[in-house]
This record gives sequence, C-alpha cells and structure tokens, in this order.
Amino acid sequence: MQIDLNTPHLSRRSFIAGLGAAGLTFAAAPALALTEGTAKRLVDGIVGDINQIIASGKSEGAMIRDFERVFVRYADVPTIALYTLGRDGRQASNAQKRAFTQAFQGYIARKYGKRFREFIGGRIEVEGARTVRNSVEVRSTAYLRGDAPFTIDWQVSDRSGSAKFVNMTIEGVNMLLTERSEIGAMLDRRRGNIDQLIADIQRAG
Repeated sequence: MQIDLNTPHLSRRSFIAGLGAAGLTFAAAPALALTEGTAKRLVDGIVGDINQIIASGKSEGAMIRDFERVFVRYADVPTIALYTLGRDGRQASNAQKRAFTQAFQGYIARKYGKRFREFIGGRIEVEGARTVRNSVEVRSTAYLRGDAPFTIDWQVSDRSGSAKFVNMTIEGVNMLLTERSEIGAMLDRRRGNIDQLIADIQRAG
C-alpha cells in the first residue's frame, strides 16, 4: 500500500481498507542508508524504553511524560503530525505547524501511553525486520497477563535524515491512518479552525 503525504483526507473506504494494512510506505522517499539491522536496533531501543516504563511503578502522569519523551526521541514527529493534518496542513502557517506538532506529541503520548499502561505485568519482544518499499517494518509481539499475545508492527524510515519510526500497527489498527481520520474529523467539526484544534488536542487524549 502506498500513500502520498500530500494527498487530501482519506475517504472512509480507503481508511477502512488501510486498517488491515501491515505497514505504510511513503511515495518518492529518498533512498538513504537504512538497513533492516538499523531499523531493528531502533525498535529494540523503543521497546526497551517502553518495557522499562511499564515496569517502573510510576504514576500514570509520570509514565505518560516518559512515553512522550520516547515518542520525541524515536519518532519522526513532524512528519507524523503534518500527515494527520492532510490538505489542511498546507494552508497552515509555519507557526501553526510548529504549535500543532508540539500539541500533537503530547496528545499521542497521552492516548497511546494509556494503552501501553495496560501492559503492566507483561512485556513486548522484538522479533524481526523486513524491507517494505522505502522503509523497514519491524515486528514485535506483546505478551499481557491473561490475554493472548498480539503483534505490534513498527514502520521505520530514514527520510528525515536519520532512522525514525513513522507508524505503528497495533492488532491490525494502523496508527497513522487512524489519527489522520480522527484529526480530520476534529478539524471538520471546528470548520477548519486550526488554532481551535490545537487548543483542543492540548487537552485531549
């Protein structure tokens, strides 16, 4: 499946079809030095940090702050954030893009940090990597107490100049496509007002 970061909002049909995708590739991404080994080491780092956080015994608020630091360290946050804005992002000023990216990283940390908090008492294990077009997909498995194991796939790209993760798929649900759909719907309800969207997602998640 190939998605251009500059395309308009995804249709409902495209979004639903995309949820079943195991990975996401970017059109016209420059070929740099990304290898499967490099991508796997990056995800080893992510998973190691997440496992450490969920075993820390910290409060939810402290854990979410730690998850935000992990997201900023390992993810291509500007690319992910601006992709979720879709065509509306092209109309935003540079100041709005920066403000949205800052608000978005906190929103993602709260939203997915609460999900990862469910893993307390469990663990995530990295298994292997495979090249998919211009990126590398790294598969991991989450083991939770009392539940069947499930997969978390990480898409790693070096289009920003260094290896970063740009997407993850949890139990078949594609983060990037889901957030693009949800952020687009939030923006539509605010009649395209990006400043209001920024203010609202600072409290959401």
